[in-house]
Amino acid sequence: MNRGDDLDDDFVIDDLVALSEDEAAPDADFFSDENDNANDSGSVEEEVAAGESDPRPTATDREAELAKKRKRREKEKERKAKKRKLAETVEVIQSSVADQSPVQLSDFLASHQAKVYSNMSALELEDMRIPASAIADTTSWTGPRTLDQLVDFIIKTNPTLTKRLTQKSKTTGAPTLIFVTGAALRVADVTRVLKDKKLRGDKGGEVAKLFAKHFKLTDHVAYLRRTKVGAAVGTPGRLGKLLCETDALAVSALSHIILDVTWKDSKKRSLLDIPETRDEVFQSVLGGRKVMQAIRKGTIQVILF
Repeated sequence: MNRGDDLDDDFVIDDLVALSEDEAAPDADFFSDENDNANDSGSVEEEVAAGESDPRPTATDREAELAKKRKRREKEKERKAKKRKLAETVEVIQSSVADQSPVQLSDFLASHQAKVYSNMSALELEDMRIPASAIADTTSWTGPRTLDQLVDFIIKTNPTLTKRLTQKSKTTGAPTLIFVTGAALRVADVTRVLKDKKLRGDKGGEVAKLFAKHFKLTDHVAYLRRTKVGAAVGTPGRLGKLLCETDALAVSALSHIILDVTWKDSKKRSLLDIPETRDEVFQSVLGGRKVMQAIRKGTIQVILF
């Protein structure tokens, strides 16, 4: 059986499809983008020459688009900030554990300290207790212990600290205040509040922001060694490392340590509810050798906010 092509005997080539013998095959330029670009460019230029508007974006158009993007980013930033503030104020805090007297707060801290040092005897724990004399009495404060009230809280309950924060720092890396809180985002928020001129005045030192996320320990060491700070805000893990493993964060000017015990994270856990942060608070911040010695000498007061 003869095997011919697959075309029917009466098949006729369509003139629109067939290449004539005189038609040249496409050359390399046919597949090049340059040809299309050149044609497009010419087409645009012809349109402009003919009096039609240039469809290509101008420098002004690009600037307008960038301005819109910046505005969208700013609005998103504001929205997130409002959301954080709302989350803090939705649950109106009628009372806080920090409202109690120094004696009661000493017992409160001792109960959490016992969870950290569960193998210690009662006598050993008593020796490590933060005494009531080392805890500031803030019972005069009747408002909520929220971030928007922090400046007024310090001014009303701690006039000595307020005065010290307005004074110029004499030594690098030697703050008068250490503020201990449980999360990096909270550190950033507290730092912004403590930069208020009602606290720092015109001469007060810098406010250091100290947490592990995005920052190496060596970065903070270098920063503290070249900067005169009036206050240091940080997570207990990073503060503990700086206090116990380096000489960059000094206690020579330290007069107050604020524990952010009222604030709770999205899971409703406070600074001392989370085992990891609780351990770091009592082992490397309050329990650090230099800090503990200063507390016993009466040169450092602990404030519960």
